[in-house]
Amino acid sequence: MGLDDWSLDLLFRAARTFSAWRPGPVTDDDLRRVWDLAKLGPTSANCSPVRVLFLRSAEAKAKLRPALSAGNVQKTMAAPVTAIIGHDLEFHDLLPRLFPEADARRWFAGNRDLIETTAFRNGTLQGAYLILACRAVGLDCGPMSGFDNALVDELFFKGTSIRSNFLVNIGRGDGTHLPPRRPRLGFEEACKVL
Repeated sequence: MGLDDWSLDLLFRAARTFSAWRPGPVTDDDLRRVWDLAKLGPTSANCSPVRVLFLRSAEAKAKLRPALSAGNVQKTMAAPVTAIIGHDLEFHDLLPRLFPEADARRWFAGNRDLIETTAFRNGTLQGAYLILACRAVGLDCGPMSGFDNALVDELFFKGTSIRSNFLVNIGRGDGTHLPPRRPRLGFEEACKVL
């Protein structure tokens, strides 16, 4: 049985990318609810490489500010929370616990190209699950590029094996200034059945 129309609207059809935010906090409980859903999405060999840093304090946002492109500063500073979606290049060290049915750590150990590709691909998937989880619990998102990854890594992940991928502003969106939804490609333009 599939989701009802209200749920499909919430997750996809009526969901938008927000740049303006209504007042109100995003609590630790909200973020835990989001994570408890997002972590359940599939990754290859359950590798789960995503690492999320939720920036909520004024100090954390100020630290991020110099890494942002000019067009992303105001909306990010105004958002109740900004998530840095990263991926851990040492994810495979957790595979004995996360994928115990095989020696999956051995598949990756010493293979830098496979580690980087797997971490980036699966961390990106998990970031998308996080966006859907936010929507599912009644939060809105503004995912974005437009920042200096190297500077974010230096400021927030120095000395770790985590690398940034993209940012997601999180809160309750203010839709009063949303532009009309931009077009999307139709099935025949983007898909082929063989």
